[in-house]
Amino acid sequence: MPEASFSRGAHHPPTVAPSADPASPAATGPAGLLGSLAPLLAEWLPRQRWFAGKGRPVTGFTLVSATEILPCPPGGAAPGLLHLLIRAQQPEPSGHRHGFGCGHRRGAAASDCYQMLLGVRSALPPSLAPALIGHPSGGPLDGRTVYEALADPRLASLLLERLRVPGLLGPLRFVREPSSSIPSVLPPRLMTAEQSNSSVVYGDTFILKLFRRVSPGTNPDLELPLALARTGCTRVPAPAAWFEAAPPPEGPGPRPEPFTLGVLQPYLAGSTDGWQLALDALSVQAEFADAAHALGQATAEVHLAMARALPASVLRRPQIEHLAAAMSERLDSAAAAVPALQPYRGALHAAYEDVAALGRTGRTWAAQRIHGDLHLGQALLTAERQWSLIDFEGEPSRPLAERRRPQPPVRDIAGMLRSFDYAAAVGGPHTPRDWAGRMRAAYCAGYAEASGSDPRDEPELLRAHETDKAVYEVLYEARHRPDWLPVPMAAIRRLAAAAR
Repeated sequence: MPEASFSRGAHHPPTVAPSADPASPAATGPAGLLGSLAPLLAEWLPRQRWFAGKGRPVTGFTLVSATEILPCPPGGAAPGLLHLLIRAQQPEPSGHRHGFGCGHRRGAAASDCYQMLLGVRSALPPSLAPALIGHPSGGPLDGRTVYEALADPRLASLLLERLRVPGLLGPLRFVREPSSSIPSVLPPRLMTAEQSNSSVVYGDTFILKLFRRVSPGTNPDLELPLALARTGCTRVPAPAAWFEAAPPPEGPGPRPEPFTLGVLQPYLAGSTDGWQLALDALSVQAEFADAAHALGQATAEVHLAMARALPASVLRRPQIEHLAAAMSERLDSAAAAVPALQPYRGALHAAYEDVAALGRTGRTWAAQRIHGDLHLGQALLTAERQWSLIDFEGEPSRPLAERRRPQPPVRDIAGMLRSFDYAAAVGGPHTPRDWAGRMRAAYCAGYAEASGSDPRDEPELLRAHETDKAVYEVLYEARHRPDWLPVPMAAIRRLAAAAR
């Protein structure tokens, strides 16, 4: 992919959107633009919640594209809006096994690609002071102030207007569903709870989710809701508009797939996520089993709709053995990083081997597109008291191709079962000892009622996926929330005992 580098190595022709203004940042040299921004981004980027490379130094940047959505005039109080796709080069993490991002090679520096929307002003008003990125020195933005554009209501509103009026702007392509109605004036507000992405709510009517770390290929959070909407499934908000970036050709071969950059969907005002509902119920010792049962039904309805809408496959012996081997590899890697897992390795490996052994006897399992990261926080109970599932991106740390691969639906179910365990652990000392078990049973019963297939009828496959999820949780908690480590470790002990 053509690019302008700000790091050691070769420089290539840049990908820059055309601009009518010969003095604009996009027209006056991407190397100069990146050179002036790089020192600021090296300080600002690692502090963002959505930056995936924390704990590793940023060794350089590469500019993939620069597009002026709103011209950045020198002087005056009017803001400009600059859209960037930038690769941040870092050493590969210890134990790294799967590349992610814009196609870096094994053994090379990691090169994750990030989407940035930069506001440009001569000076920031006090209300935007927390959004400051810095003041470029040299280059086309010399002497101006650069900041996080999503914090600026004027610029966030402009982004919605671009989605209302579809079309091309340099490498950016804005698309609107023909049946969608998007009002022209909706006050924006930037949500602060996001971790791996950023979201802006427009007037309690729409929510725009912007993917921060991007890679070529359709993001499942666009692909799956679009496919579900076209089956008539009402359990998932249907995309109203989206935008993407078209990478330039890499040669005579097929053109690379576009980067999905953002998706606009209806905002479910008045809804509450399942995690908060479960904790609220536990705090007053209220019943939650009916809600868990209904959530199981909703999950099954979404799985059935995805199986109708998108290609499915069958896992046979080679695929099943590969699945079990990948789980075992993740366990070994996690146990090397978290010694508390070591005493349970043998029993946990046995859970994976049970699945592989069934594959060797000729057992097969259906595989299809799934949610990929299902838990109580990804389920909303709407004002109409109906469950809706959101955030179909999958686990952002996994490569996009892996997240788009058909998988056994039980993986989603295992994720939700683990979420009930977490809620029970966080719910406080008055949580009934059998609460998580009852919720798990109610959820599975609801799933079986709607799908005709009870996940508990395939205990080996369910246990293997729940074990894999618990191992992931152990590694995550050890790295990010050590005080929470006892929660997945309790599941590890239970699952290890069941596998013996």
